[in-house]
Amino acid sequence: MSRLPPHGFAALSATIGALLSLGLGVLALGAEEASHLIVPLGIAVVLTVAATAIATRHLPGASLSTRFIAIAVFATLIGLANLAVIAIQMLVTESDAILVATLLVYAAGAAIGAGIATARTSSAAVEKLSGAARRLAGGDLSARAGRVGGGRELESLATTLDEMAQRVEASLQREREAESQRRDLIVAVSHDLRTPLADLRAMAEAIEDGVVDDPETIHRYTARMGDAVQSLTTLVDDLFEFVQLDAGAIEAETRRARLEEVVRSAIAACDGQATDKRLILRTELGDAADASCSPRLTRVIQNLLQNAIRHTPADGTVLVEARQDGRGIELAVADTGEGIEPAAVDRIFEPFWRGDAARASDGSGLGLALAKRIVEALGGTIAVESEPARGSRFAIVLPAAGGAAGSP
Repeated sequence: MSRLPPHGFAALSATIGALLSLGLGVLALGAEEASHLIVPLGIAVVLTVAATAIATRHLPGASLSTRFIAIAVFATLIGLANLAVIAIQMLVTESDAILVATLLVYAAGAAIGAGIATARTSSAAVEKLSGAARRLAGGDLSARAGRVGGGRELESLATTLDEMAQRVEASLQREREAESQRRDLIVAVSHDLRTPLADLRAMAEAIEDGVVDDPETIHRYTARMGDAVQSLTTLVDDLFEFVQLDAGAIEAETRRARLEEVVRSAIAACDGQATDKRLILRTELGDAADASCSPRLTRVIQNLLQNAIRHTPADGTVLVEARQDGRGIELAVADTGEGIEPAAVDRIFEPFWRGDAARASDGSGLGLALAKRIVEALGGTIAVESEPARGSRFAIVLPAAGGAAGSP
Protein backbone atom coordinates (compact mmCIF):
# COMPACT_ATOMS: atom_id res chain seq x y z
CA MET A 1 0.00 0.00 0.00
CA SER A 2 2.92 2.35 0.72
CA ARG A 3 3.95 2.01 -2.95
CA LEU A 4 0.65 3.47 -4.24
CA PRO A 5 0.80 7.00 -5.72
CA PRO A 6 -0.96 9.68 -3.63
CA HIS A 7 -4.09 9.83 -5.83
CA GLY A 8 -4.30 6.01 -5.88
CA PHE A 9 -4.04 5.85 -2.11
CA ALA A 10 -6.70 8.59 -1.82
CA ALA A 11 -9.04 6.70 -4.19
CA LEU A 12 -8.60 3.47 -2.23
CA SER A 13 -9.15 5.17 1.13
CA ALA A 14 -12.20 7.11 -0.12
CA THR A 15 -13.74 3.99 -1.64
CA ILE A 16 -13.28 1.99 1.56
CA GLY A 17 -14.74 4.88 3.57
CA ALA A 18 -17.72 5.13 1.20
CA LEU A 19 -18.41 1.41 1.45
CA LEU A 20 -18.24 1.50 5.23
CA SER A 21 -20.57 4.52 5.32
CA LEU A 22 -23.00 2.76 2.99
CA GLY A 23 -22.90 -0.34 5.19
CA LEU A 24 -23.68 1.71 8.28
CA GLY A 25 -26.53 3.37 6.38
CA VAL A 26 -27.99 0.00 5.49
CA LEU A 27 -27.84 -1.09 9.12
CA ALA A 28 -29.36 2.14 10.41
CA LEU A 29 -31.90 3.02 7.67
CA GLY A 30 -32.46 -0.14 5.68
CA ALA A 31 -31.37 -0.95 2.16
CA GLU A 32 -33.99 1.18 0.41
CA GLU A 33 -33.26 4.38 2.35
CA ALA A 34 -29.50 3.79 2.26
CA SER A 35 -29.57 3.55 -1.53
CA HIS A 36 -30.00 7.34 -1.61
CA LEU A 37 -26.45 7.62 -0.24
CA ILE A 38 -24.84 5.99 -3.27
CA VAL A 39 -24.75 9.13 -5.40
CA PRO A 40 -23.44 11.50 -2.67
CA LEU A 41 -20.81 8.99 -1.63
CA GLY A 42 -19.76 8.49 -5.25
CA ILE A 43 -19.41 12.24 -5.70
CA ALA A 44 -17.38 12.39 -2.45
CA VAL A 45 -14.98 9.74 -3.75
CA VAL A 46 -14.51 11.62 -7.05
CA LEU A 47 -13.95 14.94 -5.26
CA THR A 48 -11.50 13.35 -2.83
CA VAL A 49 -9.39 11.93 -5.66
CA ALA A 50 -9.55 15.25 -7.53
CA ALA A 51 -8.56 17.22 -4.41
CA THR A 52 -5.66 14.87 -3.77
CA ALA A 53 -4.44 15.24 -7.37
CA ILE A 54 -4.59 19.03 -7.08
CA ALA A 55 -2.81 19.02 -3.71
CA THR A 56 -0.11 16.65 -4.97
CA ARG A 57 0.59 18.96 -7.89
CA HIS A 58 0.38 22.37 -6.23
CA LEU A 59 1.19 21.87 -2.53
CA PRO A 60 4.52 19.95 -2.32
CA GLY A 61 6.44 23.16 -1.65
CA ALA A 62 3.81 24.79 0.54
CA SER A 63 4.21 25.46 4.24
CA LEU A 64 2.60 23.31 6.92
CA SER A 65 0.02 26.01 7.63
CA THR A 66 -1.00 26.15 3.98
CA ARG A 67 -1.32 22.36 3.82
CA PHE A 68 -3.47 22.15 6.94
CA ILE A 69 -5.72 25.00 5.69
CA ALA A 70 -6.05 23.29 2.31
CA ILE A 71 -7.12 20.04 3.97
CA ALA A 72 -9.78 21.85 6.00
CA VAL A 73 -11.05 23.71 2.93
CA PHE A 74 -11.15 20.57 0.78
CA ALA A 75 -13.02 18.64 3.49
CA THR A 76 -15.56 21.46 3.82
CA LEU A 77 -16.09 21.70 0.05
CA ILE A 78 -16.66 17.95 -0.17
CA GLY A 79 -19.20 18.19 2.67
CA LEU A 80 -20.99 21.10 0.98
CA ALA A 81 -21.04 19.26 -2.34
CA ASN A 82 -22.62 16.23 -0.68
CA LEU A 83 -25.10 18.49 1.05
CA ALA A 84 -26.04 20.07 -2.30
CA VAL A 85 -26.61 16.65 -3.86
CA ILE A 86 -28.81 15.59 -0.94
CA ALA A 87 -30.78 18.83 -1.22
CA ILE A 88 -31.24 18.34 -4.97
CA GLN A 89 -32.51 14.82 -4.29
CA MET A 90 -34.92 16.45 -1.82
CA LEU A 91 -33.78 14.20 0.97
CA VAL A 92 -33.58 17.26 3.24
CA THR A 93 -35.54 20.50 3.30
CA GLU A 94 -34.02 23.77 2.15
CA SER A 95 -33.91 25.14 5.71
CA ASP A 96 -32.20 22.00 6.97
CA ALA A 97 -29.64 22.26 4.14
CA ILE A 98 -28.89 25.89 5.04
CA LEU A 99 -28.52 24.95 8.72
CA VAL A 100 -26.13 22.10 7.96
CA ALA A 101 -24.17 24.29 5.52
CA THR A 102 -23.78 26.93 8.23
CA LEU A 103 -22.46 24.30 10.62
CA LEU A 104 -20.07 23.04 7.97
CA VAL A 105 -18.71 26.54 7.42
CA TYR A 106 -18.21 26.93 11.16
CA ALA A 107 -16.48 23.53 11.27
CA ALA A 108 -14.21 24.66 8.41
CA GLY A 109 -13.25 27.80 10.34
CA ALA A 110 -12.53 25.78 13.47
CA ALA A 111 -10.51 23.27 11.45
CA ILE A 112 -8.50 26.07 9.83
CA GLY A 113 -7.76 27.61 13.23
CA ALA A 114 -6.72 24.26 14.68
CA GLY A 115 -4.60 23.58 11.59
CA ILE A 116 -2.78 26.91 11.92
CA ALA A 117 -2.12 26.30 15.62
CA THR A 118 -0.85 22.79 14.95
CA ALA A 119 1.25 24.01 12.03
CA ARG A 120 2.88 26.63 14.24
CA THR A 121 3.93 23.97 16.74
CA SER A 122 5.28 21.71 14.02
CA SER A 123 6.96 24.63 12.24
CA ALA A 124 8.70 25.69 15.45
CA ALA A 125 9.95 22.13 15.93
CA VAL A 126 11.18 21.93 12.34
CA GLU A 127 12.90 25.32 12.69
CA LYS A 128 14.62 24.12 15.85
CA LEU A 129 15.82 21.03 14.02
CA SER A 130 16.98 23.14 11.07
CA GLY A 131 18.84 25.51 13.38
CA ALA A 132 20.71 22.64 15.04
CA ALA A 133 21.53 21.15 11.63
CA ARG A 134 22.83 24.52 10.37
CA ARG A 135 25.06 24.93 13.41
CA LEU A 136 26.43 21.41 12.93
CA ALA A 137 27.07 22.14 9.25
CA GLY A 138 28.88 25.31 10.28
CA GLY A 139 31.27 23.35 12.48
CA ASP A 140 29.63 23.75 15.89
CA LEU A 141 29.68 20.10 16.95
CA SER A 142 28.23 20.95 20.36
CA ALA A 143 24.90 21.93 18.78
CA ARG A 144 21.95 19.80 19.87
CA ALA A 145 18.25 19.99 19.03
CA GLY A 146 17.03 18.64 22.37
CA ARG A 147 13.28 18.31 22.86
CA VAL A 148 11.52 20.07 19.99
CA GLY A 149 7.90 19.46 21.03
CA GLY A 150 6.61 18.64 17.55
CA GLY A 151 5.18 15.20 18.06
CA ARG A 152 6.61 11.71 18.16
CA GLU A 153 8.06 11.71 14.63
CA LEU A 154 9.87 15.03 15.00
CA GLU A 155 11.07 14.09 18.49
CA SER A 156 12.48 10.86 17.02
CA LEU A 157 14.20 12.86 14.28
CA ALA A 158 15.66 15.26 16.86
CA THR A 159 16.95 12.36 18.96
CA THR A 160 18.55 10.77 15.89
CA LEU A 161 20.17 14.09 14.94
CA ASP A 162 21.56 14.59 18.45
CA GLU A 163 22.91 11.03 18.59
CA MET A 164 24.58 11.50 15.22
CA ALA A 165 26.10 14.80 16.35
CA GLN A 166 27.39 13.19 19.53
CA ARG A 167 29.01 10.36 17.57
CA VAL A 168 30.59 12.78 15.11
CA GLU A 169 31.89 14.96 17.93
CA ALA A 170 33.36 11.95 19.74
CA SER A 171 34.90 10.66 16.51
CA LEU A 172 36.54 13.99 15.73
CA GLN A 173 37.77 14.27 19.31
CA ARG A 174 39.40 10.84 19.03
CA GLU A 175 40.90 11.90 15.70
CA ARG A 176 42.34 15.06 17.26
CA GLU A 177 43.78 13.07 20.14
CA ALA A 178 45.27 10.54 17.74
CA GLU A 179 46.77 13.33 15.64
CA SER A 180 48.23 14.92 18.76
CA GLN A 181 49.72 11.58 19.79
CA ARG A 182 51.16 11.11 16.30
CA ARG A 183 52.82 14.53 16.48
CA ASP A 184 54.23 13.76 19.92
CA LEU A 185 55.42 10.40 18.65
CA ILE A 186 57.20 11.96 15.67
CA VAL A 187 58.84 14.58 17.89
CA ALA A 188 59.96 11.95 20.40
CA VAL A 189 61.29 9.59 17.74
CA SER A 190 63.12 12.44 16.02
CA HIS A 191 64.74 13.43 19.31
CA ASP A 192 65.73 9.88 20.21
CA LEU A 193 67.15 9.23 16.74
CA ARG A 194 69.08 12.48 16.61
CA THR A 195 71.36 11.80 19.59
CA PRO A 196 72.79 8.38 18.58
CA LEU A 197 72.98 9.42 14.94
CA ALA A 198 74.90 12.58 15.87
CA ASP A 199 77.30 10.51 18.01
CA LEU A 200 77.83 8.01 15.20
CA ARG A 201 78.49 10.76 12.68
CA ALA A 202 80.90 12.64 14.94
CA MET A 203 82.91 9.54 15.83
CA ALA A 204 82.94 8.23 12.24
CA GLU A 205 84.17 11.60 10.93
CA ALA A 206 86.81 11.77 13.66
CA ILE A 207 88.17 8.37 12.66
CA GLU A 208 87.87 9.05 8.92
CA ASP A 209 89.56 12.47 9.11
CA GLY A 210 92.37 11.15 11.27
CA VAL A 211 91.48 13.32 14.22
CA VAL A 212 91.99 10.24 16.36
CA ASP A 213 94.45 7.57 15.31
CA ASP A 214 95.66 5.86 18.45
CA PRO A 215 94.35 2.30 18.85
CA GLU A 216 92.97 2.89 22.35
CA THR A 217 90.79 5.86 21.31
CA ILE A 218 89.66 4.13 18.15
CA HIS A 219 88.70 1.08 20.22
CA ARG A 220 86.74 3.30 22.63
CA TYR A 221 85.01 5.04 19.72
CA THR A 222 84.16 1.71 18.14
CA ALA A 223 82.58 0.51 21.37
CA ARG A 224 80.55 3.69 21.66
CA MET A 225 79.45 3.36 18.03
CA GLY A 226 78.30 -0.17 18.80
CA ASP A 227 76.27 1.14 21.75
CA ALA A 228 74.70 3.80 19.53
CA VAL A 229 73.77 1.21 16.91
CA GLN A 230 72.28 -1.02 19.62
CA SER A 231 70.27 1.94 20.94
CA LEU A 232 68.95 2.65 17.45
CA THR A 233 68.11 -1.02 16.91
CA THR A 234 66.21 -1.19 20.21
CA LEU A 235 64.31 1.99 19.40
CA VAL A 236 63.33 0.81 15.93
CA ASP A 237 62.30 -2.65 17.18
CA ASP A 238 60.19 -1.22 20.00
CA LEU A 239 58.64 1.38 17.73
CA PHE A 240 57.75 -1.23 15.11
CA GLU A 241 56.18 -3.52 17.70
CA PHE A 242 54.32 -0.66 19.35
CA VAL A 243 52.78 0.46 16.04
CA GLN A 244 52.02 -3.05 14.80
CA LEU A 245 50.63 -4.38 18.06
CA ASP A 246 47.11 -5.62 17.37
CA ALA A 247 44.98 -6.01 20.48
CA GLY A 248 42.45 -8.13 18.59
CA ALA A 249 45.14 -10.54 17.41
CA ILE A 250 46.52 -10.90 20.93
CA GLU A 251 43.07 -11.57 22.35
CA ALA A 252 42.49 -14.29 19.73
CA GLU A 253 45.78 -16.09 20.42
CA THR A 254 45.49 -19.60 21.83
CA ARG A 255 49.15 -20.29 22.64
CA ARG A 256 49.81 -20.88 26.33
CA ALA A 257 52.88 -21.26 28.52
CA ARG A 258 53.67 -21.91 32.18
CA LEU A 259 54.18 -18.71 34.15
CA GLU A 260 57.46 -20.03 35.57
CA GLU A 261 58.85 -20.53 32.03
CA VAL A 262 57.72 -17.06 30.99
CA VAL A 263 59.40 -15.45 34.00
CA ARG A 264 62.57 -17.50 33.51
CA SER A 265 62.83 -16.38 29.86
CA ALA A 266 62.39 -12.74 30.80
CA ILE A 267 65.02 -12.96 33.54
CA ALA A 268 67.48 -14.69 31.18
CA ALA A 269 67.14 -11.80 28.74
CA CYS A 270 67.95 -9.28 31.49
CA ASP A 271 70.50 -11.26 33.51
CA GLY A 272 73.52 -9.67 31.82
CA GLN A 273 72.36 -6.15 32.60
CA ALA A 274 71.67 -7.09 36.21
CA THR A 275 75.10 -8.72 36.58
CA ASP A 276 76.84 -5.61 35.22
CA LYS A 277 75.16 -3.53 37.96
CA ARG A 278 75.62 -6.20 40.63
CA LEU A 279 71.86 -6.46 41.13
CA ILE A 280 70.07 -9.47 42.60
CA LEU A 281 67.11 -10.82 40.63
CA ARG A 282 64.76 -12.89 42.80
CA THR A 283 61.51 -14.72 42.11
CA GLU A 284 58.68 -15.73 44.43
CA LEU A 285 56.03 -17.38 42.28
CA GLY A 286 54.50 -19.76 44.82
CA ASP A 287 51.50 -21.72 43.59
CA ALA A 288 51.26 -19.46 40.52
CA ALA A 289 54.37 -21.01 38.96
CA ASP A 290 52.30 -23.62 37.10
CA ALA A 291 49.60 -21.20 35.98
CA SER A 292 48.86 -20.98 32.29
CA CYS A 293 49.42 -17.63 30.59
CA SER A 294 50.06 -16.01 27.23
CA PRO A 295 53.70 -16.15 26.00
CA ARG A 296 53.28 -12.42 25.30
CA LEU A 297 53.70 -11.92 29.03
CA THR A 298 57.43 -12.58 28.54
CA ARG A 299 57.85 -9.23 26.83
CA VAL A 300 55.87 -7.47 29.56
CA ILE A 301 58.01 -8.90 32.37
CA GLN A 302 61.20 -8.25 30.40
CA ASN A 303 60.29 -4.60 29.90
CA LEU A 304 59.44 -4.19 33.58
CA LEU A 305 62.72 -5.85 34.59
CA GLN A 306 64.74 -3.63 32.25
CA ASN A 307 63.04 -0.57 33.68
CA ALA A 308 63.72 -1.76 37.24
CA ILE A 309 67.39 -2.54 36.46
CA ARG A 310 67.84 0.85 34.78
CA HIS A 311 66.57 2.74 37.82
CA THR A 312 68.02 0.62 40.64
CA PRO A 313 71.46 1.53 42.03
CA ALA A 314 74.24 -1.07 42.20
CA ASP A 315 73.88 -3.84 44.79
CA GLY A 316 70.09 -3.41 44.80
CA THR A 317 67.38 -6.05 44.45
CA VAL A 318 64.64 -6.67 41.89
CA LEU A 319 61.87 -9.10 42.83
CA VAL A 320 59.39 -10.88 40.56
CA GLU A 321 56.50 -12.24 42.60
CA ALA A 322 53.16 -13.80 41.73
CA ARG A 323 50.12 -15.29 43.36
CA GLN A 324 47.03 -17.02 42.03
CA ASP A 325 43.43 -17.17 43.17
CA GLY A 326 40.09 -18.03 41.63
CA ARG A 327 39.89 -14.69 39.84
CA GLY A 328 43.25 -14.95 38.06
CA ILE A 329 46.92 -14.06 38.54
CA GLU A 330 48.56 -11.07 40.16
CA LEU A 331 52.15 -10.60 39.03
CA ALA A 332 54.45 -7.87 40.31
CA VAL A 333 57.95 -6.56 39.64
CA ALA A 334 59.36 -4.62 42.60
CA ASP A 335 62.73 -2.88 42.96
CA THR A 336 64.74 -0.99 45.57
CA GLY A 337 65.59 1.80 43.16
CA GLU A 338 65.23 5.53 42.98
CA GLY A 339 61.43 5.47 42.76
CA ILE A 340 59.12 7.78 40.84
CA GLU A 341 58.02 11.27 41.77
CA PRO A 342 54.26 11.43 42.56
CA ALA A 343 53.66 13.92 39.76
CA ALA A 344 55.19 11.51 37.24
CA VAL A 345 53.25 8.38 38.23
CA ASP A 346 50.26 9.24 36.02
CA ARG A 347 52.51 9.65 32.95
CA ILE A 348 54.78 6.67 33.40
CA PHE A 349 52.95 4.56 30.78
CA GLU A 350 52.86 7.27 28.09
CA PRO A 351 54.85 6.45 24.93
CA PHE A 352 58.32 8.07 24.94
CA TRP A 353 57.74 9.76 28.29
CA ARG A 354 60.77 9.81 30.57
CA GLY A 355 61.33 11.24 33.98
CA ASP A 356 64.29 13.38 32.91
CA ALA A 357 63.38 16.45 30.89
CA ALA A 358 66.47 16.07 28.70
CA ARG A 359 65.41 12.52 27.74
CA ALA A 360 68.98 11.45 28.29
CA SER A 361 68.27 8.20 30.11
CA ASP A 362 68.78 4.83 28.46
CA GLY A 363 65.99 2.91 26.78
CA SER A 364 63.61 3.60 23.92
CA GLY A 365 60.90 5.18 26.06
CA LEU A 366 58.40 2.62 24.79
CA GLY A 367 58.95 -0.28 27.18
CA LEU A 368 56.28 0.56 29.73
CA ALA A 369 53.82 1.73 27.06
CA LEU A 370 54.28 -1.61 25.27
CA ALA A 371 53.80 -3.49 28.53
CA LYS A 372 50.56 -1.63 29.27
CA ARG A 373 49.18 -2.21 25.78
CA ILE A 374 49.92 -5.95 25.89
CA VAL A 375 48.44 -6.38 29.37
CA GLU A 376 45.25 -4.55 28.43
CA ALA A 377 44.98 -6.62 25.23
CA LEU A 378 45.13 -9.71 27.45
CA GLY A 379 42.17 -8.36 29.41
CA GLY A 380 44.22 -7.30 32.44
CA THR A 381 45.35 -4.14 34.19
CA ILE A 382 48.73 -2.75 35.17
CA ALA A 383 49.43 -0.19 37.89
CA VAL A 384 52.42 1.25 39.69
CA GLU A 385 53.09 2.14 43.30
CA SER A 386 56.24 4.10 44.00
CA GLU A 387 57.99 6.13 46.65
CA PRO A 388 60.99 8.31 45.80
CA ALA A 389 64.32 6.88 47.01
CA ARG A 390 62.62 3.65 48.17
CA GLY A 391 61.65 1.89 44.97
CA SER A 392 58.71 1.02 42.75
CA ARG A 393 56.30 -1.86 42.35
CA PHE A 394 54.54 -2.58 39.06
CA ALA A 395 51.53 -4.88 39.57
CA ILE A 396 49.75 -6.77 36.79
CA VAL A 397 46.35 -8.43 37.28
CA LEU A 398 45.20 -10.92 34.61
CA PRO A 399 41.73 -12.50 34.68
CA ALA A 400 41.29 -16.25 34.88
CA ALA A 401 39.28 -16.38 31.66
CA GLY A 402 41.58 -14.01 29.76
CA GLY A 403 45.30 -13.57 29.84
CA ALA A 404 46.31 -16.06 32.48
CA ALA A 405 45.03 -18.47 35.03
CA GLY A 406 44.36 -22.05 35.70
CA SER A 407 46.53 -25.08 35.11
CA PRO A 408 48.19 -25.90 31.82
